[in-house]
Amino acid sequence: MKTETDIATPNHKSVPFRKSASRLLRIAYAQRYLQVMALLGVAWMIIFHYVPMYGIIIAFKDFNIVKPISAAPWAGLEHFKAFLDDDNLASVIKNTVGMSVLKLVIGFPLPIVFALFLNELRSIRFKKLVQTISYLPHFLSWVILGGILATWLADVGLINKLLLALHIIQEPISYLAEPSYFWSIIVTSDIWKELGWSSIIYLAAMAGVSPEMYEAATIDGAGRFQKMFYVTLPSIKGTITILFILSVSGILNSNFDQILVLKNQLNASASNVIDVYVYEVGLRQSRFSYATAVGLIKSLISLILLLSANFITKRLNNTSLF
Repeated sequence: MKTETDIATPNHKSVPFRKSASRLLRIAYAQRYLQVMALLGVAWMIIFHYVPMYGIIIAFKDFNIVKPISAAPWAGLEHFKAFLDDDNLASVIKNTVGMSVLKLVIGFPLPIVFALFLNELRSIRFKKLVQTISYLPHFLSWVILGGILATWLADVGLINKLLLALHIIQEPISYLAEPSYFWSIIVTSDIWKELGWSSIIYLAAMAGVSPEMYEAATIDGAGRFQKMFYVTLPSIKGTITILFILSVSGILNSNFDQILVLKNQLNASASNVIDVYVYEVGLRQSRFSYATAVGLIKSLISLILLLSANFITKRLNNTSLF
């Protein structure tokens, strides 16, 4: 039986909990405006990212747009098998992986190199000028940049005129009509658009490197390039690793806007990638279930790539996303 003392004295385990809860409520009230902003972000993510995930089930159904999803008959793995048996599968995978790997191999290190050299500039005005010029293409949509590129790469465009004047080519080349040039155009234009913007994260990481480390390296007789390799790069290793993991997981994301703008019937053999294929099959042919199945396969492969890259980098340098 409980004594009068036990009844009068509250449970000692509940006291810290009440104090902690009271403290959290006070903090939440003091930060109420920030909390509202955060809750709006959470609500946006739930509404536009998690609620639509219900639609994934149409990959396993014969969905018809005039009927609700619940009324569609089940099709099992029929649409997945149809994609694996599709004659376009090999070319779609080759184009997607080929362009994405080129972007990863060439486009991933360049912002790091650009940020390293930009960080070494002593003139603040010149540094800001270079940053502004390199950032500008990022703020232009691919519709605008695609029009510029189409004009430059035309038979009578700037590129052909320049190459003819330098006697590098003997006759004009219609670059967007030649599949052999398409991958190079995609990779080059992507680097041109995103180089400056992608370097921002690395510049921010470099700003956090302790000046004492550079001073110590100077005392040891290190030059500017040696400081870059032995001080700056090791200090931003974590940032590079995280961005590399995210880049690997996005190998199957081939920049839909860019390719859709530059794609045409003449270069279709080199420009048909998964995202464009899903768009054309899903919306133009109204095969929504099939397109959803293809997108789901792509998402699963991306998840596997993310987990694999995270596991490997964690083993190699003890840095990972989770």
